[in-house]
Amino acid sequence: MGGDEEGTLAALRAVRRELGDPKIAEHRGRIVKTTGDGLLAEFASVVDAVRCAVEVQREMTARNAATPAERRIEFRMGINVGDIIIEDGDIFGDGVNIAARLEALAEPGGICLSAATHEQVRDRLDLAFDDLGEQQVKNITRPVHAFAVCLGPRASGPRAGETPAFQPTPLPLPDKPSLAVLPFQNMTGDAEQEYFVDGMVEEITTAVARLPWLFVIARNSAFTYKGKAVGVKQVAHELGVRYVLEGSVRKAGNRVRITGQLIDTTTGAHIWADRFDGALDDIFELQDQVASSVAGAIEPKLRESEIERAGRKPTEKLTAYDLYLRALAQSYRYTEAGVAEAIVLARQALAIDPSYTPAAALVGRCRIMQRVQGWGALSADDVAEACRLARQVLEAERDDAETISRAAGMLFQLAGEAAMAAAALDRALALNPNAAHAWLARGNIHAARNQPEAAIEAIERARRLSPFDPRIFLSAVFIAIAHLAARRFEQAIDWADRALHDQPRLVSAMRVKAVANAHLGHLDESRAELGRLLAIDPKLTIAGFREHLHFAAPEVVELFVTGLRLAGLPEK
Repeated sequence: MGGDEEGTLAALRAVRRELGDPKIAEHRGRIVKTTGDGLLAEFASVVDAVRCAVEVQREMTARNAATPAERRIEFRMGINVGDIIIEDGDIFGDGVNIAARLEALAEPGGICLSAATHEQVRDRLDLAFDDLGEQQVKNITRPVHAFAVCLGPRASGPRAGETPAFQPTPLPLPDKPSLAVLPFQNMTGDAEQEYFVDGMVEEITTAVARLPWLFVIARNSAFTYKGKAVGVKQVAHELGVRYVLEGSVRKAGNRVRITGQLIDTTTGAHIWADRFDGALDDIFELQDQVASSVAGAIEPKLRESEIERAGRKPTEKLTAYDLYLRALAQSYRYTEAGVAEAIVLARQALAIDPSYTPAAALVGRCRIMQRVQGWGALSADDVAEACRLARQVLEAERDDAETISRAAGMLFQLAGEAAMAAAALDRALALNPNAAHAWLARGNIHAARNQPEAAIEAIERARRLSPFDPRIFLSAVFIAIAHLAARRFEQAIDWADRALHDQPRLVSAMRVKAVANAHLGHLDESRAELGRLLAIDPKLTIAGFREHLHFAAPEVVELFVTGLRLAGLPEK
């Protein structure tokens, strides 16, 4: 249209007159209305609708073969079957809205079907389909399951004498999760905001590229798709990635809304979607906020998706990375058996690759869980192994902020090395200011060292950066400990309850409740909480707890000990 408006309109009218309208009539359809460069048609039979769409698209492919790329007209089509409302010759309803959304999901020259349409035609037409999975679309509350019609050569291959179309060889997937951040759509209606939209994508790419376990396509390569209507499967094919992040930016007055969605290109499924609202008063601050929020939100979702993938992989083909993911999944169960199994799997990963630092750091984190929960007494050898592995991580790891923060937290809680842990966390946050687990570990150290306000500030930052973290309950219990240290006992109980809501067997939260209630004089509630605690950790004593809390400030230790003594915990 921009290059030749009159010529484009003439070509569009010719296609309608010679192909589109006759095909619709031939298949007993009715054109309800036209909408600029689109139209809405109604068919009495869903089979007729799909046949019509396929014939039109195949004919358009043939017509375009001899046409320069910049002069081609390509259509996207969406087909749905459902109830409609007819009024004054027009049709309305969810059935129509879903068809419109399916059209937007289709690739240029493609056809997208709803699950209901696919169900009715899959065994009645000689067509193949790509399952695009559940799609979250605008103004439709529930996800829409979509299928793409395969219009190219069938799986059986070309007929005799035919030459198949050239298909570039797909790039192999890297040996770690791979992501491309595509250019976001500028839907502000303001071309001058293009720099803001592109800058946001660049910030997001930089933020996720700081995750060393993630393979991120460089911005320059991803931006070759700017302004092009391409499907995520094509992007995956050409860039060699498993995941694609795409989004859009809208503006209303001085407000801007940024939406993003993370797609698994192997299934077409949306594994994360969210939106962010802000004011344009400080564009760069808004870019930073959205970039850190997106990075923090998609990280646990990517982990979850990778864990599911590793769980489906045959045992004989497991790599150190796969074993680590399985160990991580077991640790997330937060059970005695799960944590023990996580240690076994992490050690198997280290047997394959002794330098694999994420597995080494995970061993130490699991040992902390065992000590905190009272899941068996840790031997001197267990503690020595965990400390050795943590020091090995800090010596070898130069890029992974999360792994460094795990090792730092372990050295603090098992070895009491506060200065070394703090220095390691500084290094982790210099590498990646958006490392949620580093902020969480820093908050834990502040709380234990009787610095409650600094603790809460660091932990709240971690919560903002990773709101969907599977261990979000830890941030709640660390805030509870900070309030306890500040002698804000009611708030300590409230945050401990939040932690227990997500993880009902969390011993550290039970201890906070028992101690806070005791200091408030609520001895019945304190003793009841201690009873629940001892059901999980029956060997706990005052002497044993002092030894466990050796890393904390003396005043914090005494606050806990006094409360537990009032609740009735035995001395030895």
